Amino acid sequence: MTVSTEVVGAARVGVGGPVGSGKTALVERLIPLLRGEGIDLAVITNDLVTKEDAERLRRSRLIDPERVLAVEAGACPHTVIREDPTLNIEAAERLDAQFPGLELILIESGGDNLASTFSLDLVDYWMFVIDVAGGDDIPRKRGPGIIQSDLLVINKVDLAPHVGVDLDRMVAEAREVRGGRPVVLTNCRTGDGVDGVVRAIRDAVPLGRQTGKSAGSGSR
Repeated sequence: MTVSTEVVGAARVGVGGPVGSGKTALVERLIPLLRGEGIDLAVITNDLVTKEDAERLRRSRLIDPERVLAVEAGACPHTVIREDPTLNIEAAERLDAQFPGLELILIESGGDNLASTFSLDLVDYWMFVIDVAGGDDIPRKRGPGIIQSDLLVINKVDLAPHVGVDLDRMVAEAREVRGGRPVVLTNCRTGDGVDGVVRAIRDAVPLGRQTGKSAGSGSR
């Protein structure tokens, strides 16, 4: 028997991490690089009770402002990306409906702690962003965001000598606790290393309109 299929929508990539780690700065750097590779994309941002990150992206003009949606969590940031991601799923479906050629949606979480993770009902792939100013002991704390993310991004590497961080040790410990999962070093202020994040996405995420079983199958 032939199983009917339908278009499910664009691939979804989550961007999580603590407050101030550089999530929005990373998204700002990713947008032109991904668009430069011909990828049709949109962005969803999450904040507690504001739309500040979405407004920042809209003002940047890096992407059509209509391609940026904001979700207000109204509670702990991880609630709407893990426990009940309904609001983010609805936002992604709105973008899919509005832009039929959409291939990729970046979903930026609100700032959270090291325990923050993404529901796989929401995303196909997710990265966790930390920064060296938070201390080189972060990998040793082995939070779920560090251990379970598909990609760990260590940002603000230029600050290491100014905050007394042994960057080589931090990277080695991150790779050890992640058991071989990839780690990328970035300086989002200058854009250094962000191409490595793009490569990781391209290597791991099937881009283009995704297909799945007919409605109600729970394919995501």
